[in-house]
Amino acid sequence: MSLYGLARPLLFSLDPELAHKVTLGIATFLPQAVIPPRPVRAMGLEFPNPVGLAAGLDKDAVHIDALARLGFGFIEVGTVTPRPQPGNPRPRLFRLAQKEALINRFGFNNSGVYAFVEAIERSRWRGVLGVNIGKNADTPAERAAEDYVLCLNQVYAVASYVTINVSSPNTAGLRALQEKDSLDHLLGRLTSARENLATKHGKRVPLVLKISPDLGREELSVIAESVRRHRLDGVIATNTSVSRDGVKGLRHAEEAGGLSGRPIRNRANTVLKLLKELLPETTLIGAGGILSGGDATEKFAAGAHLVQLYTGLIFRGPGLVGECVSAYRAK
Repeated sequence: MSLYGLARPLLFSLDPELAHKVTLGIATFLPQAVIPPRPVRAMGLEFPNPVGLAAGLDKDAVHIDALARLGFGFIEVGTVTPRPQPGNPRPRLFRLAQKEALINRFGFNNSGVYAFVEAIERSRWRGVLGVNIGKNADTPAERAAEDYVLCLNQVYAVASYVTINVSSPNTAGLRALQEKDSLDHLLGRLTSARENLATKHGKRVPLVLKISPDLGREELSVIAESVRRHRLDGVIATNTSVSRDGVKGLRHAEEAGGLSGRPIRNRANTVLKLLKELLPETTLIGAGGILSGGDATEKFAAGAHLVQLYTGLIFRGPGLVGECVSAYRAK
């Protein structure tokens, strides 16, 4: 049994959010994982392997060096907002262990973009770093683009790529930004700002859109057209789900928030396959329900160029990273 396998019963005896913090603390003392390279080029970036950490685990970018020791090919931090905010009241993280799933309603709790950038600048790791940006909970929908542009301006110099999060179910009204007119307005503002920043900084930072798994073909077609129109570099499929398919009747299943883990795997894969059809030239990042190398293989087969882990790490531990890297076969 792995070291994490021995520690998991103790961690699972703790409150989930406390266990989350303890695990991040422990990561600092783990040895550097030795993972054979599986280089991938995507979005103009060189990834040492295609397996990344999804946003949400390190919201304030204070654990980058520790998490890099797990062998990820890239790390995504955030979601960050312009101003600090506490997020939703606790409890806000729930385990559905029998289904290898989590429900969270954190609500973009973070220390704000200025402290966030300072934390990145203090880190020593120089790998591919994604930064996930969002809006403050009290920012009205008509001013949402201002929050995203402010964040983009602040993180541009320290980010390898920037993810536009319009799909978290835990900020009221956020998912409405996936609708046609709102999304076009937001992406237009961000791509215009990116052009100015590229000139200022002498580098073009890729922009990636993170979308919901709770979308049908018609909604995805609208999003795909917007991605093409504004020449975004990538799409992450997917965020957490508001559906409770596969977990109904279980303890905590009716808690508000986004469901992640094994129960959303098929839903996320369906979205990924549709995006591959709709956006054949766009980099796709598969996330949602990866708990084994076989799950990662499914993502790659469905069209993912890269994959991201979060909930799978909670249930499987850091050995999952190497297992998913081994599952990759260059196309």
